[in-house]
Amino acid sequence: MQFKKAATLLLLGIGLFSTTYAQKVKKTVFVIVDGIASDLIEKLPTPNLHAIAGKQGFSKSYVGGIKGSYSETPTISAVGYISELTGTWVNKHNVWDNDIAAPNYNYYTIFRYLKQQYPSKKTAIFSSWEDNRTKLVGDKFAQTGNIAVDHHYDGLENDTVNYPHDKKRDFMSNIDESVSQHAADYIKSDAPDLTWVYLEYTDDMGHMHGDSPEYYKAIELADKRVGYLWQAIQYREKNFNEDWLIVITTDHGRDKATGKNHGGQSDRERASWIVTNAKSLNEEFKEPHLSAVDIMPSIARFMDINVPQQNAFEVDGIPFIGEISFIQPAISFADGKVNINWKAIQKKGDVKVFVSTTNQFKKGGKDEYTVLGSAPLAGQKASFKLPESSTGFYKVVLQADGNNYNYWSGKSPE
Repeated sequence: MQFKKAATLLLLGIGLFSTTYAQKVKKTVFVIVDGIASDLIEKLPTPNLHAIAGKQGFSKSYVGGIKGSYSETPTISAVGYISELTGTWVNKHNVWDNDIAAPNYNYYTIFRYLKQQYPSKKTAIFSSWEDNRTKLVGDKFAQTGNIAVDHHYDGLENDTVNYPHDKKRDFMSNIDESVSQHAADYIKSDAPDLTWVYLEYTDDMGHMHGDSPEYYKAIELADKRVGYLWQAIQYREKNFNEDWLIVITTDHGRDKATGKNHGGQSDRERASWIVTNAKSLNEEFKEPHLSAVDIMPSIARFMDINVPQQNAFEVDGIPFIGEISFIQPAISFADGKVNINWKAIQKKGDVKVFVSTTNQFKKGGKDEYTVLGSAPLAGQKASFKLPESSTGFYKVVLQADGNNYNYWSGKSPE
């Protein structure tokens, strides 16, 4: 009714139109602060993270895929970044280490989803590491549809004139300061629709000193730099008709013994966290099931991005924003059947179960899915007979009104 009223007054020549009547423009800032285990976020003073989180917006989460399963993922930096950007584990995105030798761009990043649906929306990346924009996001790569990042400020680790490298790696702290300041200034002045900010210094201090005063100081500096972004967001929300989401996380934890190492599957190396100002957090935003791959579908939901069904059936995460139907799905196979359990969030409606015996999506193709059947959400379990598979491979997808979930069984066909 308000929209109609404003339009009528304008047509009558009164000229009264306020941004009160216009829907707020949604914008997102995604921040990775490298290599901070969740126990340190909980014990060290991080006033800006606390201000952003408020009472609800902090939770422990995990990286590293499902331990001991086909999706187990190295707790290494670039591997974590792309898991968060695509909402998939390493068995799909194929980034196994920081070399980023052969990423599978068939699993889209949030940047590609945004640009395909909203070509006019603007993106930005601020990062010390140029590979984040090039190899991971695939800026102007043919394999990613030649989609471009509209603005970037990165590669500063290669600038040894302005940032001469020193053994203490103070230069990386200076780079992070510049990256965060430039990001905050650009958000304040130009307000890109989707922004990724990456800060590295914390990981450097972790590798050099482990659990130590030097490392703890780096975490406090990172919090200060996140504060620049938060101040810019608050300025935009106060002065423009915009609704901003900020999601801050890390890419891996650290080893328990020294705090210097990561890459394995120990509890502390897998121990991540998420801070956000999101207003409509749901049951997925809780440990132990909240994970790195939940970030991409959450941003997509906030930004009103419609992920095509074939793509959505591959996403490993569940949105932690908005209404969802179920959490904690568990799938097992025995005697030619698939057995499924879940925790129902919505009591009405059904879970529909799909299966495919191919993995053509991995190579850029499409998979044919068969509907095995459906079961009431409130029942919280189902069992169906599987079709025959010549390879023994199955992709099972649960679909409900609020969210999907997928699970693989057997070795993926090449």
